[in-house]
Amino acid sequence: MSSTDDDTSADAPGATSFKEGVSDFGISRAGSPALSSSRHRRPSVSGPGGDHRFAAAAAVRRITTTLVGSPIDDEELDEAVRLLESVAERLEAVAGPGRRSRRPPDPSGEPQDFFPTSPVVGFANPISPPVKVELAAGGGLRGTAYFDYQYEGPPTCVHGGVIAMVFDELLGATNIAAGCPGMTGTLTIRYRRPTPLRSLLRLEARCLGRERRKITTWGAIFLGEELLAEAEGIFIELVPERFLQVVTGHSEPGPG
Repeated sequence: MSSTDDDTSADAPGATSFKEGVSDFGISRAGSPALSSSRHRRPSVSGPGGDHRFAAAAAVRRITTTLVGSPIDDEELDEAVRLLESVAERLEAVAGPGRRSRRPPDPSGEPQDFFPTSPVVGFANPISPPVKVELAAGGGLRGTAYFDYQYEGPPTCVHGGVIAMVFDELLGATNIAAGCPGMTGTLTIRYRRPTPLRSLLRLEARCLGRERRKITTWGAIFLGEELLAEAEGIFIELVPERFLQVVTGHSEPGPG
């Protein structure tokens, strides 16, 4: 969970969710309007065409959100388990051998396409929100994020570890877009206000500069014009030969 400025006052983001009608874990009780206003309606998520995994991943996201955040009768859950196990067995049976190949990000392409299987921005990954990013007019990246129930930490708030993961991906993609990709060295995050679930958030990031192999990058998350969290990362320039050694080492079978 994230640290905050100990601000749980009524004007904090998402503070209305702590009022009557919300359970101790920040999930609306049946019939409660607390988290069903227009502000909290999930935006439609549709990735670029051409990859059938995008639609499959979107369906799994819907299932995950409902399982985590909605009251469901045990009988309905038992039936769902049978159906889901059947789907899992079918996919495992038709899956090819080995691992699906990954393509390296193309700096000349769209930032959203850098990591199609990313747990943050990947439309093909069902555990991603996903965060949407694009090139900003003045340089850097901008984007939007919407975190549903499965990303909850403190009641009604996004888990601080999820925010950290988003920053790591956002700043890394910004460096690729700037032509200076690197591996994360340090990531310093300032959690200024609780980040609310089920709200459309705005993201910004830009590369601040580099000194030899060290690249400094900044990013922020906003609700409207209110700054919720910001991060500064120090990245180390990616040397292709060294990275190839790392990937090759990870690909070798381990003991046992």
